[in-house]
Amino acid sequence: MANSIETGGLPGRRLRERFPLAALIIERLLLSIVLLIAVSILIFGGLQALPGDFASTYLGQSATPEAVANIRDQLGLNQPVVTRYFEWLGGAVRGDFGTSWASQNSVSEQIANRLGNSLFLAGFAAIIAVPLAVGLGMLSVHFRNRLPDKIINVISLAAISLPEFFIGYLLIMFFAVKWGVATFPATVFDGMDFLDRLKAIALPTATLVLVVLAHMMRMTRAAILSVMSSAYMETAELKGLSAFRAIVKHAAPNALAPIINVVALNLAYLVVGVVVVEVVFVYPGMGQYMVDAVTVRDMPVVQACGLIFAAVYILLNMVADILAIVANPRLRHPR
Repeated sequence: MANSIETGGLPGRRLRERFPLAALIIERLLLSIVLLIAVSILIFGGLQALPGDFASTYLGQSATPEAVANIRDQLGLNQPVVTRYFEWLGGAVRGDFGTSWASQNSVSEQIANRLGNSLFLAGFAAIIAVPLAVGLGMLSVHFRNRLPDKIINVISLAAISLPEFFIGYLLIMFFAVKWGVATFPATVFDGMDFLDRLKAIALPTATLVLVVLAHMMRMTRAAILSVMSSAYMETAELKGLSAFRAIVKHAAPNALAPIINVVALNLAYLVVGVVVVEVVFVYPGMGQYMVDAVTVRDMPVVQACGLIFAAVYILLNMVADILAIVANPRLRHPR
């Protein structure tokens, strides 16, 4: 009896020892699902705890108690909070976020268009920022403690210090107002020509790139510098390998795990952090849609946007963890 109890966990332990990579990936997947459920509870509960009432806001100050009660009954606000949460969560799992209280349109249909715009903006910013950050990070290591390295560090510190809305307003003032070489507001619509769309998002893209570029570049530099002090890097240099080639061929691949982590975290910020940038540039994305919904207390829209932003952030963090695990040779080739 005692032996069976002691060996009860052996199959799972043996599986973990035999397939550590798969076990860690499954753990990350399960943890992400649990975290997303917890976040959904916080989003729903937090919005329910906010003061005020949509029915009173929608009907105005002259609304009668009977009219307010009717609106609350139509929206299902008289049901218990737990019942409403599980109905909302069940619909969200099926891709149905309900109906907007303000416009009476399907939230899912409205989000589909807006989410595409936000992903297009964030994706184009990532295409520019990621290779530029990695390249500047390697360049900074190559010229460390020299003039190019100092210039890159000063510019990156300045970019980190400035909030995104301030950077956005500066770009608008110079490129749109004074020089007239960029468009403002950043208006896009269905059927718009691809080049016209790129021109419309030039300023918000530049803002996002400047916001995330500095952090990714500095973390890339730090990760590569930590590898440069390794013995095999000294051996590579003694064999006659040029400094920059040693960085590209040996240091950067071995610093891949922390670089992947910081890139994924900044990609998550690009998607979630577009809220401020979209408001500044009046860009028709998820961020602008969410802010507009908050002003009229349109809770189904706010809940849906909050859950989608949280899901994207958790997903990209999970991908970062999994890629970092896969990049670890000790887990890929266990002894």
